[in-house]
Amino acid sequence: MKRIIASVMAIAMLVLALAGCGTKSGGSKVKVINIPLTQEEYAFGVDKNQPELLTEVNKYIAQIKSDGTYEKILSHYFGDGKPEAVTSAKLDESKDQLVVATNAGFEPFEYMVGDKYYGVDMEIAALLAKHLNKELVISNMDFDAVCLSVGQSKADIAMAGLTIKEDRKQYVTFSDKYYDAAQKLIVKASDKTFDNCKTAADVEAILNGFNSDTKIGVQTGTTGQFYVEGDKDWGFNGYKTKAVGYKSGSLAVQDMLNGNINYVIIDEAPAQSIVKAMNALN
Repeated sequence: MKRIIASVMAIAMLVLALAGCGTKSGGSKVKVINIPLTQEEYAFGVDKNQPELLTEVNKYIAQIKSDGTYEKILSHYFGDGKPEAVTSAKLDESKDQLVVATNAGFEPFEYMVGDKYYGVDMEIAALLAKHLNKELVISNMDFDAVCLSVGQSKADIAMAGLTIKEDRKQYVTFSDKYYDAAQKLIVKASDKTFDNCKTAADVEAILNGFNSDTKIGVQTGTTGQFYVEGDKDWGFNGYKTKAVGYKSGSLAVQDMLNGNINYVIIDEAPAQSIVKAMNALN
């Protein structure tokens, strides 16, 4: 995945800030265990009170997939393209606006460089707003508040690398899926615990051998947390390990490098982005 310099610098500033607070970076590198632990589908979460918006969103997903726009956006983050900045207008109820709830700490789907938004979801949001002849307003918040915000009609749509999940349907109506995702494990580069694993079952067998002394970092409210802790809706049995929640995957990986947790489990695309950015610093 090709990363832009500004994106790497954003994470670099985060790492340096943490180091400046007395943590120890250790100069370590990290790696992704390239075995999908789950299979998921991303979709957008639309306000239940706006069925007409849901119809338009589904039409637009189909349109951008058929005319090549979607592949072009993906190439900005997974290929040779250049990510495009997205600007948010200020909320103004007197204007015709599309209010998008997101968590801009989930690169490459949504993240910030300065006051500009970037990411697959953010570029789709900008084009969707233009398609609807509306002004785009991006409301950035903690991930576990995104669906609730839409459910309370504080936002029109959730666009946040959002996995289709039954309990979220009490707050939003999901659009058609637009992306297939998976959870993956991040470890220190020197850690050989999972090197001989070939399948998800191999990884899970090792994870099942750990107790609560083993700490696994997750982004709070995401599938990674449900996978580690267990979730009946998903059919996840969970582990005896301790899940430690963070506002972003970057913070979790840095804390692993600092020696405070053992592993990190997050979505595949953010995992790859974070590992490349972190390793570029060491």
